[in-house]
Amino acid sequence: MTFKKITQGDIAAFNEILGGQYVSAAAEQLERCASDETEDLHYLPELVLQPGTVEDVSAIMRYCNEQMLPVTPRGAGTGLSGGALPVMGGVVLDMKRFDKILNVDKQNFQVTTEPGVITQVLQEHLKEQGLFYPPDPASKGSCFIGGNVSENSGGPRAVKYGVVKDYVLNIEMVLPDGEIMWTGANVLKNSTGYNLTQLVVGSEGTLGIITKIVLRLIPAVKHDLLMLVPFRSAVDACRAVNEIFLAGYTPSALEFMERDALEWSMRYIQSTGIDLPEDIQAHLLIEVDGNKQEQLYEDMEAISAIMQRFDTGELLFADSHEQKQMLWALRRKVGEAVKSNSVYKEEDTVVPRAYLPELLETVKRIGREYGFTSVCYGHAGDGNLHVNIVKGNMSDDDWQNKLPQAIRVLFKEVVRMGGTISGEHGIGFVQKGYMDVAFSELQLGLMKKIKDAFDPKGILNPGKIFVN
Repeated sequence: MTFKKITQGDIAAFNEILGGQYVSAAAEQLERCASDETEDLHYLPELVLQPGTVEDVSAIMRYCNEQMLPVTPRGAGTGLSGGALPVMGGVVLDMKRFDKILNVDKQNFQVTTEPGVITQVLQEHLKEQGLFYPPDPASKGSCFIGGNVSENSGGPRAVKYGVVKDYVLNIEMVLPDGEIMWTGANVLKNSTGYNLTQLVVGSEGTLGIITKIVLRLIPAVKHDLLMLVPFRSAVDACRAVNEIFLAGYTPSALEFMERDALEWSMRYIQSTGIDLPEDIQAHLLIEVDGNKQEQLYEDMEAISAIMQRFDTGELLFADSHEQKQMLWALRRKVGEAVKSNSVYKEEDTVVPRAYLPELLETVKRIGREYGFTSVCYGHAGDGNLHVNIVKGNMSDDDWQNKLPQAIRVLFKEVVRMGGTISGEHGIGFVQKGYMDVAFSELQLGLMKKIKDAFDPKGILNPGKIFVN
């Protein structure tokens, strides 16, 4: 695919569409859009555009399609697979002006929102009205709801409530040729033709530009309880996860953290609120929620009894809002803490929950064989283990050439267990070389045909998901 470089004539055309204040080739704007939270990758765009209406987006896409200019949509830049990186240069379509919550329909438990609304802002706005939108990625305080839809994000509460796809009813989007369309209907049941809405969810900005989203909601819950359980064996912590479900309990969150993950996070946020004895190797963070507090206490007592069948340290029950906030801050800051400690790569593996102990053991075995160390944490309740591979003492040559072989071996083991190579971070730029591990040539061929049907010229978020 050959793309055109942006000319002064193109800039003049964009100025006419948007006005000069929303068209920028300034160095600071280009730098801001040259990276996300994926490793240390850096790709400068040629131009940053900030549309404010669906008509703006339509006009931009129509022009770029005619002129063969690559377009990379960008939300908050919190992604972990390079999905917002302008790897082919061209235009970055910065969606931060799409920041309005358009309508809350309390009668039908729905909200219509623009994609540039911060996830936590949306959740808090809804909570004030007794409504609940559960998906809560670790970056919920900064990530955009549009990015969550594009990546089919999950977060800690996916174990009980599901992921983004379970809440998206309808999407307004602009196709690469500038056409505007809605993907479905604002209903809970829909068996009318192909499900275009769910096709767009998780498509990583490769099929169209999302401009409005209709989400289903549920009633807000009134109470929650939180417990931190220390284990002397990380594998035991993983084994304990499924025992909770086998006993008939479904926590609202069930998070796993290796010792290093919690230790680094404590140092990163300068917290001394957790005692970390030398013999403790991992923790589970367990939350239950609901409307009857007495029932929650009973459930938590039963879960703690299950935990004590294993070799655990002293269980910590969060007895105040502040302590809950501190524990969640430690969990949510793990990724940033690891990044601040070392050059790293994060793999987003996911397996059927009962295989979590085997997955952790497999990660450590492959690390020994290939000479890397890892810090693991993640959403244990749904089998999603984030494997942070730390460069440490690995040579640059091994990091560049040997490590990809190790990751391929790991992904093959994950697929053998019935899992896949990304649970919630997406494929984006950094994982596209491993898609053949998860899919056959037939499957990949069908996906590419879908991409071609939406974007025959290949201008939208090029260089993502597929190797070519």
